[in-house]
Amino acid sequence: MEEPLTVEGHITVVLPGTMFRVKLDNQHEVLAHICGKMRKRFVRLTAGDRVKMEMSPYDLSKARIVYRLR
Repeated sequence: MEEPLTVEGHITVVLPGTMFRVKLDNQHEVLAHICGKMRKRFVRLTAGDRVKMEMSPYDLSKARIVYRLR
């Protein structure tokens, strides 16, 4: 099994259904969703928040948000 890539970026657009458009530090845009633990703990995310994400090496256009940075 491949290890996920860990990247950081900031949320640019909040989409319906807990989906987000995130711009990475290298200016690449991805579509991201919240991981289950963040959804369970009701972590709120807004545009402008910095987040840490995991991406599959097979599909670099989608990501999973795993942590909200300060």
